[in-house]
Amino acid sequence: MTKTAASEIVSQTFGDPGDPAMLLVMGAMASMLWWPQALCKKLAGEGRFVIRYDNRDTGLSTKYAPGAYTFDDMADDAAGVLDSYGIAKAHVVGMSMGGMIAQRLAVKHPSRVITLTVISSSPVGIDTSHLPGTTAAYMEHSAAGAKVDWSDRDQVVGFVVKDAHAIASTAHPFDEKAMKAFIEQDYDRSGGFLSATNHFMLKGGEDMKGRLREIKVPLLVIHGTSDPIFPVEHGAALADAVPGGRLVRIEGGGHELHSDDWGAIVAALVAHTKP
Repeated sequence: MTKTAASEIVSQTFGDPGDPAMLLVMGAMASMLWWPQALCKKLAGEGRFVIRYDNRDTGLSTKYAPGAYTFDDMADDAAGVLDSYGIAKAHVVGMSMGGMIAQRLAVKHPSRVITLTVISSSPVGIDTSHLPGTTAAYMEHSAAGAKVDWSDRDQVVGFVVKDAHAIASTAHPFDEKAMKAFIEQDYDRSGGFLSATNHFMLKGGEDMKGRLREIKVPLLVIHGTSDPIFPVEHGAALADAVPGGRLVRIEGGGHELHSDDWGAIVAALVAHTKP
């Protein structure tokens, strides 16, 4: 585990530091553990130096007061993680909100990004109002989060397990017992999830309007066709917004990294990031 010098952002690596670096940026309320260790090892086995890290307010990284930072700060965190390893540039892979942070990193710090991959996310800086929105079923589930006592472990774990089920693949089985054990591990390691709800108060983005066309590095978009948060049309819009952008659809895939889809995901990432 390594911490960045500027803020306490905890990270972990897999593989040979001599291989091309691949920085993994996770989404809202999600620590590095949501990039499964076995998946990271698979990518490392394909000749990538894989780095995952705890977003601020998650895992072992610094916890902040509500409203204390912006999306720009989170993009700077990603650059700071690279700095902590003395890495000038990396293949950047962002999931969900992490995909938005990765887009911002590619625009604001283009010299740090070799290739960009965005998974289960939405384009920033362009009008998406014409695209299908979050499903009604997920909106109903999400609204129930307002009634959760985020300082109560049992309530929080129960709600997050339901959340994981609500965004899961329609093509593969959902293992509720394994998910509950994983979320309990993440909760205890993080010291609770209350501070992570700060991610839903993030501001910033107006300055990104129309700037995706500035992205010159190769873009890969990976998106499940059953994603209830960002329907696959969001992934297609992002691929269309960046010259040369390419979309890989995960049939039946949800808003997750299901192990049954790792073969397709790893193959797409390896091809996209080959030297």
